[in-house]
Amino acid sequence: MNKTLVVNDSSAFAGAGAAFSLMEADFPGRNGSLELSTAPLDFPINPWDIMLCISGTVIACENAIVVAIIFYTPTLRTPMFVLIGSLATADLLAGMGLILNFVFQYVISSETISLITVGFLVASFTASISSLLAITVDRYFSLYNALTYFSEKTLQYVHLMLVGTWGVSLCLGLLPVLGWNCLDDPSSCSIVRPLTRSNVTLLATSFFIIFVLMLALYVQICKIVCRHAHQIALQQHFFTTSHYVATKKGVSTLAIILGTFGASWLPFAIYCLVGEREYPSVYTYATLLPATYNSMINPIIYAYRNSEIQRSLYMVFCGCFHSNGAYRSRSPSEV
Repeated sequence: MNKTLVVNDSSAFAGAGAAFSLMEADFPGRNGSLELSTAPLDFPINPWDIMLCISGTVIACENAIVVAIIFYTPTLRTPMFVLIGSLATADLLAGMGLILNFVFQYVISSETISLITVGFLVASFTASISSLLAITVDRYFSLYNALTYFSEKTLQYVHLMLVGTWGVSLCLGLLPVLGWNCLDDPSSCSIVRPLTRSNVTLLATSFFIIFVLMLALYVQICKIVCRHAHQIALQQHFFTTSHYVATKKGVSTLAIILGTFGASWLPFAIYCLVGEREYPSVYTYATLLPATYNSMINPIIYAYRNSEIQRSLYMVFCGCFHSNGAYRSRSPSEV
């Protein structure tokens, strides 16, 4: 008998789609297709499923702390932290989805629950990837329009990005639930059942678009940094290099983000386009598991390296600082 594993691709997103309900078929006597089954379990727990569940647990714990810190710290209300909170929320939901997928897969086996879990994971990972793009856009504008960044207009466009991010993610997550699935036509299944081949292709294509946009913005940020460096070199007697150093730190962070993002999701996104449902499901697991690590690394890159979040953590766990301490609002380029 086959077993279902929920997988997800993030991308609107390549990653998102693959995202889920995967059927491990790498047991003797089984083919490579992914299938759902409601019969009693007659096989041991798949170690790949265990690793995905462990990954989801770590992801949920890490991001739950970030969400709580941002929610309960009044000083962390700038556009930058609002977007980081959106990213942490998406990753928190993705981690919970991986845990629930494991529980439902081995305790409750039903097509309805499978579709809901798939939709939940697709929406969560899509929101995570979209939030990464939104943060990149925010960092670009913080450098391009540095003088007007802390205006009311900035907060408005951040809210618009959040509405777009979660609106698109929700729509993509609802597609399998509303009928765009392969339960009635197994021949149309992708490497991740019950997502269809066309659905996964859409998600993978969306991921590549987002990745290219992030890369293009990164190039523009580098150009701005170089221009700032040139200006500082010409006017060194008027300006210090502190802002430039902070800007370099932001660009370095963005480079780390793009590197980990690409290394995590690209293998899975590519396999979503070239893989067939007849291929051994171990290939899907082997590319999906690293993709989930991106949600594990995000809070480290965006949150735990931030001095203001570090200070809030010290206040909560060590009582090292007083809660009435004033923080200076910083732009994303300084993080």
